[in-house]
Amino acid sequence: MLAVLISLSLLLGQDRPSALDTRAARRTPVVEAYEKARDAVVNITASESIQVSRWGALPMEEMFNLPRRPVTTQRTSIGSGFVIHEDGYVVTNAHVAAQGADLEVSFADGSKYAAEIVARDAARDLAVLKIDARQPLRTIPLGRSDDLMVGETTLAIGNPVGMQNTVTTGIVSALHRDLDFNGRVMYGDVIQTDAGINPGNSGGPLLNILGELIGVNTAIRTDAQNIGFAIPVDQLKKLLPDLLDLEKVRRTRVGVRVDAAEPRVVQVRADTPAARAGLSTGDVLESIGSRPIRSGADFYMGMLEHKPGDEVELTFARDGKTLTARLHLEAAPKLDGRELALRLYGIRVDALSEKAARQLGWSRNEGVVLTEVEPNSPASQAGLQPGDLLYTLGPYRVRGLEQIGSLLEEVQSGSRAEVGVVRMFRQKARLLEGELVAR
Repeated sequence: MLAVLISLSLLLGQDRPSALDTRAARRTPVVEAYEKARDAVVNITASESIQVSRWGALPMEEMFNLPRRPVTTQRTSIGSGFVIHEDGYVVTNAHVAAQGADLEVSFADGSKYAAEIVARDAARDLAVLKIDARQPLRTIPLGRSDDLMVGETTLAIGNPVGMQNTVTTGIVSALHRDLDFNGRVMYGDVIQTDAGINPGNSGGPLLNILGELIGVNTAIRTDAQNIGFAIPVDQLKKLLPDLLDLEKVRRTRVGVRVDAAEPRVVQVRADTPAARAGLSTGDVLESIGSRPIRSGADFYMGMLEHKPGDEVELTFARDGKTLTARLHLEAAPKLDGRELALRLYGIRVDALSEKAARQLGWSRNEGVVLTEVEPNSPASQAGLQPGDLLYTLGPYRVRGLEQIGSLLEEVQSGSRAEVGVVRMFRQKARLLEGELVAR
């Protein structure tokens, strides 16, 4: 009898699947998509210190004076983001990357980096950050959103209420939604999903079942359950060439525009380094130096590592042949930013004084001060006031008087631009955002 029981026990043990077998059987496409993307998802912490200051009808130089013992208010918020390029470029929501805040990006392995804003578009709620990574980073591949199907599986990865690298699943609930708040459309043509999106998920990736980016999580309906929204990845692709424009971000003249999705040249401006190097519309870029170019984003982010005076070697394909172009980068021409600001918006601007910058804890190369606002001008109608510190214009940081000219060079009458200002209000420094319409 004992022998029979032993034999039966051995027989049952042979039929029982191993732990490895059961784990493999449980490995679903959702698990695989998450594992592909998790190391590229980041937590973003934005910390702001707002100092108390006296307010009064003081000269511009004294407008930002602070008491001898200023009172500091600390405000911290969290959000999510994801790595779009191995060199340390991170995409998130504009409202996560608060202007004027100290930004910190952290990964699931515990590594943390200080981040700077490369560009930020408040109207589309997208921003690009840069960190100095110690090694090439894992990235999330860009998918497409023009062929999404209602009902297909979605994954949202982020940091809801600070719980890092949380994944939720759902489906595409609807497409082409417009989000309106108080009767005003804030975000247009967004993806609706029932994947769990909570505070802290903002800026994180929405993925398809292949682990490809299909959207950037941006908003939830607080008065409903399982209703979240994401900015389609195709909108991000279209916006990247403008967000990463070298002339506006780094004041480096190149003269070429590349499709964000594929590295195809779509425009070459005359009498620029790109034109002189022989690039033409339709050329497909293959590498910068020894680094391959797989997308237009690779090109723009690779070029951001260079400065005026650098020689950059580009390899490209044309008519079935592989060719090489050598671009000698130039400094963007200096334009009269004061004159353009006055003509377009009715504001006189000046550099931030060293004293005021020190008291604000601000760099002198961050922003310009409004010294005069014309009555009934676009700036006056937008509510800007003398003494305001203008620190963003459109998607770009204002980095002093030299750069503001290049930001305003192509502004047309009637065009709209989101602006960010610092203003002293009720004895506190406030960060305000609004919109200017060029006259």
